[in-house]
Amino acid sequence: MLQEKILVVDDEEPVRGIVATLLERGGYLPVTASGAKEAIELLGQDPNYALVLSDIMMPGTDGLALLDRISTDHPDLPVIMFSAVRDIHVATNAFRRGAFDYLIKPFERRQLESVVARAAEHRRHLRQNIAYRQHLEEVISTRTSRLRAIMQDLERSYDITIGAMGDALDLRDQETEGHSKRVTAYTIELARHFGVGPEELRTIARGAFLHDIGKIATPDAILLKPGRLDEGEVAIMREHCQRGYEMLRKIPFLCDAAEIVYAHQERFDGSGYPRGLKGNQIPIGARIFAIADTLDAMTSDRPYRKGTSFETARAEIVRCSGAQFDPSIVDVYLRIPDEHWMTMRERTEQPGFDALTTL
Repeated sequence: MLQEKILVVDDEEPVRGIVATLLERGGYLPVTASGAKEAIELLGQDPNYALVLSDIMMPGTDGLALLDRISTDHPDLPVIMFSAVRDIHVATNAFRRGAFDYLIKPFERRQLESVVARAAEHRRHLRQNIAYRQHLEEVISTRTSRLRAIMQDLERSYDITIGAMGDALDLRDQETEGHSKRVTAYTIELARHFGVGPEELRTIARGAFLHDIGKIATPDAILLKPGRLDEGEVAIMREHCQRGYEMLRKIPFLCDAAEIVYAHQERFDGSGYPRGLKGNQIPIGARIFAIADTLDAMTSDRPYRKGTSFETARAEIVRCSGAQFDPSIVDVYLRIPDEHWMTMRERTEQPGFDALTTL
């Protein structure tokens, strides 16, 4: 077992020698210093001491000033002060400044051994606690990293599941094939410019991608009807918002996204459906999505019409600001040039593009 080092500080060589001899007999390894300056230098070179024994009355920097310096630079290092001065105020001052104990010179061997043993044991406990905390921090860090990796894998699994749900919808409604990917990419981009944070952005992206998932429950005769829908068919088609909400709210990681699905056909002036929500009653994700949805709907080809230009779509979005759209989000949209949206559309048409992986 390695001997514990003890730093002995006293300006009187005979005192240093006596204390060092007593410590050696006790199984310790004493290192001596003739004053505070030398002690500070020794501690700077090697702070691995069990404790410090220091006289108070020394020329130059006294023992109390040394105590202050050690308390600052080595707060876990016990310091035992000793002095020939029998003044309770001096002892009290030393304790207030962080001394572990206080001895009156001349002290007995057993007295020194007892105090040193307690201080050394205190230091060992401190080191054990520090080592334990460091080990605990390492364990927590390792487990946190593993948990983060597991959560990332889980997130990827979620998004794969969402992608499969979107693909299922595309198989039923080929007229709007690719719409979910494009509108999700547009929604993510607009939300980022609007200042939405990462966590909320994931929720909004999932809601955008699954906005029409409720159409899976819409009868083919209505969903695939080539002509204009009658009043009754329109009412059934409009049920897809609530049906999508009811499907997704039961899935824990999609319950927040379900709110966007529920409200994606609401209008800022309250004239939308299914609940006639108005203004800030509409979730922010649904308000952002509304602009992205219109942008894609107008610029995409349909069997019954050709898609318009991004410039035309921009003019329509401006015209409907305050009625269909939230003006504050329209303002953010207008700061993004049409060329940017055109580039984004080209990216969405690349093989293997997945809007959710851009988060």
